[in-house]
Amino acid sequence: MAGVCDRAPDFLSPSEDQLLGPSLGSTVTLNCTAWVVPGPSCPQPSVQWLKDGLPLGNGSDYVLHEDFWVKANFSKMLVSSILGLNLTSHEDYGAYTCSVQNVSSSSFVLQRVGPAGHVAAVLASLLVLLALLLAVLLYVKCRLHVLLWYQDTYGEVEVNDGKLYDAYVSYSDCPEDRKFVNFILKPQLERRRGYKLFLDDRDLLPHAEPSADLLVNLSRCRRLVVVLSDAFLGRAWCSHSFREGLCRLLELTRRPIFITFEGQRRDPTHPALHLLRQHRHLVTLLLWRPGSVTPSSDFWKELQLALPRKVQYRPVEGDPQTRLQEDKDPMLIVRGPVEGGALEPELDPDPEGDLGVQGPVFGEPPAPLRTGGVSLGEGHGHEVDVSDLGSRNYSARTDFYCLVSEDDV
Repeated sequence: MAGVCDRAPDFLSPSEDQLLGPSLGSTVTLNCTAWVVPGPSCPQPSVQWLKDGLPLGNGSDYVLHEDFWVKANFSKMLVSSILGLNLTSHEDYGAYTCSVQNVSSSSFVLQRVGPAGHVAAVLASLLVLLALLLAVLLYVKCRLHVLLWYQDTYGEVEVNDGKLYDAYVSYSDCPEDRKFVNFILKPQLERRRGYKLFLDDRDLLPHAEPSADLLVNLSRCRRLVVVLSDAFLGRAWCSHSFREGLCRLLELTRRPIFITFEGQRRDPTHPALHLLRQHRHLVTLLLWRPGSVTPSSDFWKELQLALPRKVQYRPVEGDPQTRLQEDKDPMLIVRGPVEGGALEPELDPDPEGDLGVQGPVFGEPPAPLRTGGVSLGEGHGHEVDVSDLGSRNYSARTDFYCLVSEDDV
């Protein structure tokens, strides 16, 4: 019977050793439940709690509750012991062991939660915040560069649209505006960026209907740039009929560009400026600051984004019409027919065209050009055969000649 009494119980809770991490000041409930096989001469099973290998003494920091249930056929007995702990100090943490009949045991380990967990969470939050700040900084610093790269690579090419100019620049006829347009805006856009501008210092849209000259000029330009200086805003129509003028501009041109100046002497709540801020989705409003004069400033990048895309073409050598269409015009050939009737092509030694060899204006005429033994027929030696020049048709090749009128002379 001793072997039956020493049989190990079957633990239901906990099924294995548990590691818990409750916080200080909380209450923890440890449940120890097991099936025990009783015997006729076996003593009643008992549950004993140990802390760090020592029996748990009497104290007010824990509550112990035990229950016993027996099956109907007395084949098994369910033993349950519940230990409630109040974690009031650091000494309450440790390894709590539940032992049944001193035969088998199961343990609960209460581990104290230190400040390391909070430090890790704070460090992770700081890293996430730093990553977000870095992403915002990169967006602010590199946004214009990315947009310019996208425009230069995938932007719309406005070349074969019949326009003669890239932008129509309207400004006030005052010394400050003329200096800004002719010495800052025009050199930067035309010489450094390759744009072609049309400058006009007349009234853009006065009270009357737009003139035919203005309509024609705007139709020749792809964009409209308006320099909104103090002198421009001082015009009477800018204060009274700017809304009607803006509506006309939106009908005549595509997304007009308005340049304003930081620290303008005029009231910043001017009706024209207030109206432009309300319609930012229809116009491009740029602000000129004291540091915008440098070529690498954001002002020029934003202005380039608002202007048409510039496409750089690689120069090709020679006449593209001759190179692509394999032109065999006799006017470009100095050798005559050789044996067999075929023409042997050779480029004209005089690249200036029909003007001939350029010689001095005064003095003796230059010596005749020697062809170096070119044979163009029997009995002519070094002379060029010009017998068929009168029968040739030159009307199809007018692009090789320059027509000069009497006004140009």
